[in-house]
Amino acid sequence: MSLTTLLITLGVLLAVYAAVLLALVAAGHGTEASALARFVPDCVVLVRRLLGDPRVPVESKVLLGLLVVYLVSPIDLIPDFIPVAGQLDDAVLLALALRHLVRRAGTRVVAQHWPGPAQTLNAVLLLSGARVR
Repeated sequence: MSLTTLLITLGVLLAVYAAVLLALVAAGHGTEASALARFVPDCVVLVRRLLGDPRVPVESKVLLGLLVVYLVSPIDLIPDFIPVAGQLDDAVLLALALRHLVRRAGTRVVAQHWPGPAQTLNAVLLLSGARVR
């Protein structure tokens, strides 16, 4: 994939993301728009914190590290420029890594490191297959 294609893809994804946020705000869902806007940065903070936590098993840290490398790599199982399917492989791998992490370290550890609102933490835990109260 060329740099131009990557930049165009990134621009389109950012435009769609911004449109969804604006639609939520226009529909009177400012809280949800704020949570969605912070979701990706919150996930980055979560991963960074989990990598530094001694309660997280080493194999889980290695898995998280490999996931980060895969997500930032321009090489994917399904190229990101393919709508929906291109992001689906990333989401599936993230869900599998979260499922492993929650099973090994526990929901309490993940919850302690989650920087965002409880609403999005519940989404992360549901994505991992954990029970949410």
